[in-house]
Amino acid sequence: MTAPSTYGLSTQARNLQWLLTDLVEEVPGVNSVAVVSSDGLLLLSSDPGAGTAEPAARPRPRGPRGASADLATIVSGLGSLTTGAAALMDSGSVKQTMVAMEHGSVFVMAISDGSLLGVHATPDCDMGVVAYHMALFVGRAGHVLTPEVRSELRQSMENTP
Repeated sequence: MTAPSTYGLSTQARNLQWLLTDLVEEVPGVNSVAVVSSDGLLLLSSDPGAGTAEPAARPRPRGPRGASADLATIVSGLGSLTTGAAALMDSGSVKQTMVAMEHGSVFVMAISDGSLLGVHATPDCDMGVVAYHMALFVGRAGHVLTPEVRSELRQSMENTP
């Protein structure tokens, strides 16, 4: 689990980190999770594979904070792309996006404040279970992600080594 320290954070910020940790630890097949603000900045991340042996089959470059930073970039890009597509199609707001790939899946779900929740999962994950737990997170986090908490989370991510 890679996350900034909860020391000195507000109760709301600690609760969001707890919800994120719970999502990663309780849902089989989840590799990495990121919460990204509406302006594309990483607010929360979790990488359950950190510190464990990974298969050496496909080494890949890591971003400045590893897989979670990479996921945050992808989530932000997918969010922008799908929002633009929805506007062109006059289809309202995007609620969720899912990309199935040969070696994994990426799920993106909108949070009420414009932030996005992104999950990278294994190809054999139960997509319904992942989406259900993401919806629970979004329902619980949406009212907590106030501008003050977003600012606090952003600052804690910037201060993470």
